Amino acid sequence: MVNNINPIVAGSETTGRYLVLFREGAVDAGIQMLSESASISFSGGEDSAIVLDTLGVAVVDAAPAQMRSLRVAGDDSSPILAIEPEMVVYALEEPELGNLNLLRSLSTIEVTPDYLKGYRDAVNQLVGNLLPSEQGQLNRAAVDESVDTWGLQATKVVNSCYSGQGIKIAVLDTGFDFNHPDFIGRTIQSKSFISGEEVQDGHGHGTHCIGTALGALKPNQLPRYGIAYNAEIYAGKVLSNQGSGADGGILQGIEWAIANGCQVISMSLGSPTQVGTPYSRIYEAVAQRALSRGTLIVAAAGNESRRHQGIIKPVGRPANCPSIMAVAALDSQLQIARFSNRGINPDGGQIDIAGPGVAVRSSWPMPTQYRTISGTSMATPHVAGIAALHAQATGLKGQELWNLLIRTARRLPLPSEDVGAGIVQAP
Repeated sequence: MVNNINPIVAGSETTGRYLVLFREGAVDAGIQMLSESASISFSGGEDSAIVLDTLGVAVVDAAPAQMRSLRVAGDDSSPILAIEPEMVVYALEEPELGNLNLLRSLSTIEVTPDYLKGYRDAVNQLVGNLLPSEQGQLNRAAVDESVDTWGLQATKVVNSCYSGQGIKIAVLDTGFDFNHPDFIGRTIQSKSFISGEEVQDGHGHGTHCIGTALGALKPNQLPRYGIAYNAEIYAGKVLSNQGSGADGGILQGIEWAIANGCQVISMSLGSPTQVGTPYSRIYEAVAQRALSRGTLIVAAAGNESRRHQGIIKPVGRPANCPSIMAVAALDSQLQIARFSNRGINPDGGQIDIAGPGVAVRSSWPMPTQYRTISGTSMATPHVAGIAALHAQATGLKGQELWNLLIRTARRLPLPSEDVGAGIVQAP
């Protein structure tokens, strides 16, 4: 027997379950091995393993000793290629979302005007001390967003004649607000992979990301913020209303999107990595199998950096897989966002492309309707939506679509470790 269970990254959260990657064409043999050698149940009951036939992955609830009994080989002697602990994954929120949550909590208690004024002054002073250069940039960056958001202008979406017609985009996130007026009459397929929660978005992150990738040409209120306004929406709820989920739900969402013929999957989610952290062999195999079936996976690089403090972190998981397109965030001056992660780890973990990710306006659950937030989460659906425009324009998909996005990106005078090929551009 070979103990080949990938190690747990320090500081990461696990669920106690395991991901098992089967050799292609060997799902049945892998299930048989799990059942006979590790006593894993496939009966379909509450504790039964989840099998994703298209991806060739199983999610199993087992003790470590059970998993160690399995033979994981690099040759043809075993149907199992890899075993990894299932990780907890989060919506990649820039810190300002945390501030919004704080303000919401303040609204539920009685506070005096003097208290609020003091809070405002303290925040203004803190911003001035920590971000003097960015404050100056914001003053200079007087972008006219009366008609279109700055992101749609910078990526040339406003000049494109394509709408994503005939293309399917899956956004795997916290769900979607079906009551939003900008999406009346749109084709929306949805499914929840969070036990006990409907797709209806009780968080906001998913509605914002779907808005950027797939929002209306003529929204209820200007500016326009959406890209592929005629593409079909596939809203997969893989993160809870608290903004967290697990690998199993995400992999189920990917399988669902592939089964429905989605050409693009957008994932503004992940977990932090450290310098030297290897990428997930299972997510990498899944991404390769998705590409071979004509589905491009785009994912957020992560927001753990604090560049104004000299802290730069590596690309998060699963965006650090070589076959998942990792997206960095830019501001309206086309500078790297202070929170955006860098391609530090040499074996995988590179930044592939960049998108608008600072002060991005998009849809939000009612009654708020719209909100402006920041993050690599906001850059990712820009790339996904533009990928749909290129797919419509050329008929390309999978790896060929990936290559086209890289080839047509606008080069920037910034390190490729930060922005990859540059800022994504619409056809």
